[in-house]
Formats: sequence, structure tokens, C-alpha cells
Amino acid sequence: MKGWLSRVADVLGAAERYGAAAALIVMTGLYGFNVLVRTLTPSYASALAWIDEAAGYMLVWVVFLAAGITLEVGRQVSVDLIRGRLRALHERILFALIDVVGFVSCLGGAVIAVQLTRFVMSTGQMNPTLGIPAYVLYVAPAFGFASMAFRFLLRLVSVRDARRQPPAAAWLDGSTA
Repeated sequence: MKGWLSRVADVLGAAERYGAAAALIVMTGLYGFNVLVRTLTPSYASALAWIDEAAGYMLVWVVFLAAGITLEVGRQVSVDLIRGRLRALHERILFALIDVVGFVSCLGGAVIAVQLTRFVMSTGQMNPTLGIPAYVLYVAPAFGFASMAFRFLLRLVSVRDARRQPPAAAWLDGSTA
């Protein structure tokens, strides 16, 4: 089972990394194009009002795509006030408690985000600037919280835990070996 979870984590991590990177590249390109148009041909600037809205949507997606992978590789914000001062057994208990609370919280966040997404979907709201369904924005938190819950689960079952065993450099570079 651990091998299967590790493979799922590899595929999910690659999708999150490449998705977030692609969104950041597209956002940068759109903003650069927007600046050029506003500078060189300001009369066309109003036709590109959608760029700000699209970049906002992409930024929300980048944040939630990166949340799970950040947790998995140990790059999230943490307080190490107690860590290293506890006995090994007490530290393992503390880590397990943190992971259980994190798992339950993120799972709860994912459930609430899915409910909110379903509600917005049922209203049929459309983003007037982009012409896309409004629920597209609400899927991002559902995905991000579910991804973080999965990473807490990986830590609980000792599949991946950057606190105890930092990820290999090759894995951070994008290979799934």
C-alpha cells in the first residue's frame, strides 16, 4: 500500500508543480502583454480588462496547487520552539498529533469547499468578465485542502515525512524516480 501511495504522491506532485509553474508563466506573460498594450496603445487597454480577472483566478489556483506540495517537502511555515528539545518518543507523539489535527482540519476544509463549490455551481453564476462559470474559482480550495489532507495522511502512515527524511534533490527537481 505504501508503494501505491508513494506513486500517487509522485503523480499528484508532478501535476501540482507543472500546473502551478504553467499558471505563473501564463500570468507573467499576460501581465507583461497588458503593460505593453497600456503603454504603447492605451486606447485598447479597456479591451484587456479580463487579464486582471484571469490573473486573479490563476493566482488562487497557484496558491492551492502549491499548498500540498509545500507541505510534503517541508517548506511550509513552522515553529520549531519545542522540536529538538523533546525526547524521540515525545517528538513522535507531537508529530502524530500535529498530523492528525492537520488531516482532520484539511479534510474538513475540503468538505466545506466542495459544499460551497456545489452551491455556487447550482446557482449557475458566470464570471461576467471571463465568461466562465464562477465555481471554477471555488474548486481550487477544495483541491488544495484535499491535497494537504493527503499529504498529512502520507506523514501519518510514514510514506513521506520531510521532518524525518528530507526529499531527495532529484524529486524536488521534478523527476519521479
